[in-house]
Amino acid sequence: MKIAASDYDGTLFRNRTISSESVQGVHKWRAAGNKFGPVSGRDYGMLMPQLKHYGIEYDFAICNNGGIIRDKEGNVLYEGNIAGQVLKAMSEEELVRHSFHFAFSARDVTYLCHESEGSWIMREAKEWDFPIIKITESEISNLNDIHQFSLGFKKAEEAAECAAILNKKFSENIRAYPNACSVDITPLDVSKRQGLEGLMNAMKWADCEIYVIGDEVNDLPMIKAFGGYTVNTARDVIQKQARKVFSDVGAMLEYFL
Repeated sequence: MKIAASDYDGTLFRNRTISSESVQGVHKWRAAGNKFGPVSGRDYGMLMPQLKHYGIEYDFAICNNGGIIRDKEGNVLYEGNIAGQVLKAMSEEELVRHSFHFAFSARDVTYLCHESEGSWIMREAKEWDFPIIKITESEISNLNDIHQFSLGFKKAEEAAECAAILNKKFSENIRAYPNACSVDITPLDVSKRQGLEGLMNAMKWADCEIYVIGDEVNDLPMIKAFGGYTVNTARDVIQKQARKVFSDVGAMLEYFL
């Protein structure tokens, strides 16, 4: 049995769709007795409706950059946590306040505040029917069981600068991953690499071959750890660290089937 794990945005989902080649590739991969699942920065509630819409079946889901791991029935195998006081302190940082929104990911809901023009959270929530609860900034410190704090900016450079500041100032508590114009903030011991390792242990898949593919900075922990791959639309800095570059996820699955 082989395990394939794919990033979503920019890797499986490109140009606002999932290619028919990737849909067919996932189907053939699973039909051969192998396992497939997304490893995404997105919330589970944001991701599952899209996978269903495009016809992607899966055997696991690692969401919020490893902040939460679920099996194919949606049962939670692992969930991280960022303390409310740490969330509040980060939200008060000057550059963080330039974000379009503050989105806090919990198990079955996303909490949202500080929303302004440019935010895509509510738009996608309405399009894909996932739950959002609006809160005030005064309620941030009271949040519990939050495994990811997400920000959005106009420019990728601003997101990268914000992530660098947070990683320096809050290094004992969190890890901030820049991803294009977004910043995803997880507990310190959480990454896509740890998410996959936790999944393997929980499912007793430790001896299986693992094939990972991604296209951004937050994918590098798993790409480096598992000798992973990328797509031809990834930036050069990502392509240089991947073992091989594929045209899409379907092409990788076909190559290793």
